Amino acid sequence: MKRRTFLNLSAGAVAALGDLSFLSQLGAVRAEETRLEPGMVALHPEIEPLVRFLEETPRERVLEELAGKIRRGLSYREVLAALLLAGVRNIQPRPVGFKFHAVLVVNSAHLASLDSPDSDRWLPILWAVDQFKSSQAADVKEGNWTLGPVDEKAVPPSHKAKRALIDALDNWDEAAADAAIAGMVRTAGASEIFEILARYGARDFREIGHKEIYVANSFRTLEAIGWHHAEPVLRSLVYAILDRDGAKDNPAKADYSADRPYRQNTKQVSEIKPGWMDGKDDAAATGEMLEALRYASPSEASAKAIELLNRGVAPRSLFDAYFDCSGELMMRSPGILSLHATTFTNALHYNWQHCRDEETRKMLILQNASFLPLFRGERKAGVRIDELEPAKDPVTIEDVFAEFSKNKEDASRKILRYLKDEKEPRAFAQAARRLIFQKGTNSHDYKYSSAVLEDYHAMAPRWRDRFLAATSFYLKGSSDPDNQLVQRIRAALA
Repeated sequence: MKRRTFLNLSAGAVAALGDLSFLSQLGAVRAEETRLEPGMVALHPEIEPLVRFLEETPRERVLEELAGKIRRGLSYREVLAALLLAGVRNIQPRPVGFKFHAVLVVNSAHLASLDSPDSDRWLPILWAVDQFKSSQAADVKEGNWTLGPVDEKAVPPSHKAKRALIDALDNWDEAAADAAIAGMVRTAGASEIFEILARYGARDFREIGHKEIYVANSFRTLEAIGWHHAEPVLRSLVYAILDRDGAKDNPAKADYSADRPYRQNTKQVSEIKPGWMDGKDDAAATGEMLEALRYASPSEASAKAIELLNRGVAPRSLFDAYFDCSGELMMRSPGILSLHATTFTNALHYNWQHCRDEETRKMLILQNASFLPLFRGERKAGVRIDELEPAKDPVTIEDVFAEFSKNKEDASRKILRYLKDEKEPRAFAQAARRLIFQKGTNSHDYKYSSAVLEDYHAMAPRWRDRFLAATSFYLKGSSDPDNQLVQRIRAALA
């Protein structure tokens, strides 16, 4: 895109799709505020009072009073840290969804802030604060769960903590796992713990992928707020990973369908040949994998992934198929299940990129292949994302988002045409985020938009525009109604 064209879009068309100028009264959030600085490792004395403020201030007043604190110098990172800690302390991570989305969405809101202009960065976090208060009220009605103190007598010494954690996770032993993760956090590094939890988060299909999503989101948020906040966050995470979703028998000693892909892949992972990371990008192989995911069983899908890796196909080409499969599922049947095919794949891909253990990386790429047929269910027919054609006539960004509220498939074609002509998704992404800020009504709006606008950049050109085209089936259009929160913040700041 020509520089002048992009600047015109950014200053004109994109801004017109969502006027958030009222946020200027809070002051801009500079990009460096959202990144962890080396000196910020100690817990600030103010964090506990701020957490209590979020916990105790009524929902109808919290945004207005928080805005006052921000005007007096409260930083973005302090608000982000307090928000995450308030969530893990007050909201039960079982099920790992529903009201617990107030915790899961914190990283998505943070990503939305990172990729926004300085002037817009407060809105996603303020929205997430309101979401926390809503979920906190729901948790109170359901029994008022609170994360209690760890059993200090059960915390293993440093040289035994890792083995104790793995044994406890293998045996679905909640008490032992809680003590072991506390011991590891106090003595081990973040990467060592991440390697373990990334694998166990993808172990079973209970909670439709939310366990792996929580692994990615918790570690990513800790990167922004500081590792010194890790213990309560990871205790909550381990408690979530061990959710049996109502199963009466210990999954370690039973044969539940949710556990079968992992057990099968544990046996098959050794079939992947050495040098599998050295494969070449192969668009045709991506098409093969995508076709398999339309019809294959979980075991057949992972077998296909092994076949392609052993043929010398790069892992990225498999992930291209995983991403486009999730996009196709959204186009065929927009809803919660297809949405989580996208957010799960986003989380697993992030975890896969950041793991160093080769065995774990193999398991994750096979688990992603096995889980996508479970997100698909029995539905095996419908639109094919690789057959979607761009609109015939050139379109503006206003045309694209206006069509979202009218005809989803036509909007997909317009996205393809727009990306074909402009070659650059930045203006599209900015407009999409602004419309989420202004019109999003639930955590899934933030989770989904943050996932797709991140994953686009990881894909090969041939496949990524089609993936982005599928977003018309869930992102907000310019004619959708504004959410009440934006109106409330505007009134509070007037």
